Amino acid sequence: MRRKKLIFWFVALYTLYLLVMAIYFFTLVKSGIPDKMKGTAVDPSLFMSRQQLGEADHLNAWRHFLSFAAIPLDWGIYLIVLIGGISLWLRKHAERLSPFFLVQLFLCYVALTLITALVFLPVDFASYQLSLYYGISVQPLTDWLKDQGISTAISTLTGFVCMSAVFFLIRRYPRGWWFPAWLLAIPFILFMMYIQPVVIDPLYNHFQPLQDGELKSEILNLATRAGIPAHNVYEVDMSNETNAMNAYVNGIGSHLRIVLWDTTVHRLNHREVLFVMAHEMGHYVMHHIIWGTVLALGGLLVILWLAAKIHLWASVRWGARINVFHPGDLAALPMLLLILSLLSFAAEPVQNAASRHFERQADQYAIEMTQDKKAAISSFQKLSASSLSEMNPPPLVKWIQYDHPTMLERINYLEHAERTGK
Repeated sequence: MRRKKLIFWFVALYTLYLLVMAIYFFTLVKSGIPDKMKGTAVDPSLFMSRQQLGEADHLNAWRHFLSFAAIPLDWGIYLIVLIGGISLWLRKHAERLSPFFLVQLFLCYVALTLITALVFLPVDFASYQLSLYYGISVQPLTDWLKDQGISTAISTLTGFVCMSAVFFLIRRYPRGWWFPAWLLAIPFILFMMYIQPVVIDPLYNHFQPLQDGELKSEILNLATRAGIPAHNVYEVDMSNETNAMNAYVNGIGSHLRIVLWDTTVHRLNHREVLFVMAHEMGHYVMHHIIWGTVLALGGLLVILWLAAKIHLWASVRWGARINVFHPGDLAALPMLLLILSLLSFAAEPVQNAASRHFERQADQYAIEMTQDKKAAISSFQKLSASSLSEMNPPPLVKWIQYDHPTMLERINYLEHAERTGK
């Protein structure tokens, strides 16, 4: 009866949470700009039509609501699986199917991943339909489902590898598994960063060298000025999925790539693309990928340490009630995932604050490198209009989810940036 009561209270609190989020995003908060900034470069009425402004208000309210609605779902799934007896059922059936712990863990982890994917599917599909309705996405349903399948398969594989190592250590070092797990995470994260651009990304889209020869030459000249030994710039075919624009840098070592979406190439002029590229080069020049990795590993160390303490305490305190006989018991898998999910969520504001700092530095580098304020501002205006982004999101969204400064902050900075004479 106590288990049913706990599940009831989670469902009741989650329903109340959805109601509060709906009131917050649809009624209480508005994403308009301050009156003193109207008529300036940050005023969306100057670069978006009245229809776009109306659509942006509705779209972003729904975007935020769906995004925040998804946050507690992980916790609810793990909690219900754990206290509802599903975890015990999975363990028993896995043990019947195989005598090998690794196979048992694989079966339980895959089952838990599929349950999670099915619960999240309506939210993900609603987000996809929302983007489709407002013309942000143009991706056919079959392609979207394919990408969802690939993403689930990759996350399941990487998650299983991680959990295999973690449970191997927990079963041997119930108290001190966190430190060797962290040491193992270092080469694993670096390996994933190394193969991301050349193995994982091409599973979703086709990458090729930038086809615009003149633009490519200008970008490579900019890279030479920045002291970057770049020999190529990549273009990815995103126009068959979205009308939004983007560019990014990822990977490490010889596999580091500067990538432009083809929508960016086709919808921005050369001066605007050069500013966007200078921003991405700023990340490389200022070693943001390295610093970001160092900070992420530092955060992971703290998270694993706390997770080990909480997991051991919870196993001792509640183990008998949920049939968990050891911290490394298969039935404890959802409990560990719940703890890690909660701690990761708590760390997001800190991680996002560091990311916003890097982005501000890259903006500053880009404007100093290009000395083209007009192109810089117009590129951000076009990027905002293409994705119907809001200039000034609600404080809750910015604090929890924004890993970039708001467009209001970025354009306002560029508008007041002084020429350096470089």
